[in-house]
Amino acid sequence: MSRPEEIAPPEIFYGDIEAKKYTANTRIQNIQSEMTDRALELLALGDDEAKFLLDIGCGSGLSGEILDEDGHYWVGVDVSPSMLEVAVEREVEGDLFLQDIGQGFGFRPGTFDGAISISVLQWLLNADSAAHSPAQRITRFFTTLHGCLRNPSRAVFQFYPSSDDQVHMLTTCAQRAGFGGGVVVDYPNSTKKRKMYLCLMVGHQEVPSGLTEGGMEVDDGSSSKVKNEKRRKARAMASKKMKGKKALGSVDKDWILKKKELYRQRKGVEQVPRDSKFTGRKRKTRF
Repeated sequence: MSRPEEIAPPEIFYGDIEAKKYTANTRIQNIQSEMTDRALELLALGDDEAKFLLDIGCGSGLSGEILDEDGHYWVGVDVSPSMLEVAVEREVEGDLFLQDIGQGFGFRPGTFDGAISISVLQWLLNADSAAHSPAQRITRFFTTLHGCLRNPSRAVFQFYPSSDDQVHMLTTCAQRAGFGGGVVVDYPNSTKKRKMYLCLMVGHQEVPSGLTEGGMEVDDGSSSKVKNEKRRKARAMASKKMKGKKALGSVDKDWILKKKELYRQRKGVEQVPRDSKFTGRKRKTRF
């Protein structure tokens, strides 16, 4: 079976149909939740206060919802307009940017307290046109990312490399950009549970260890798995309540208004769309 990044560029592969199908898939939601929780653990942000994070390849905002639950503020960038449109329809709370990460970032130095990325980094390893050079795009990406992170901080990337050469290219380019750190592999001896994370660091820090089936580093279900199970039950309960009701009604509009009022208190009135007769109204199906 072909890997998605080998079929088409992300902005083409994740068109309107694929973006909605990806977001509605319960299995993908659960996997995304688990990997985002693990990425947050590797970021080691602490529990003292909310952080300002960059979600690289945010898609439809599945990871952003986890950041919201943990009380963080976030900015999401993605190259797929269809994915971002789904995120807007879902009314995620992060600020969204249409951005090809291979062209680098233009954020001010030291803007973010950390960055996460789930299942995105491997897309940079493919040349989508004759003008694309993976090594140059990756170098530009890491160099500009390093500049917009504060010192000290971390950036954690969950990714799916197809070879050791790709891992070497990524780590080499990251080191040249000024990052420390390295690759963290969870459950290296398991075919199904094995996950790879590139944990990069600004400033001197120790590289965290991967999870294993035995020893002190085993995941006993006290963190990401428990959180993910609670989310799954909450989604199932919400879906059960919505049966026999319209997708959007008076209850949904009240919920939207309360959420927007809360968001105004957190980020200011100017950054939240004004209420109107269209607030909470169901959109017509597009053909």
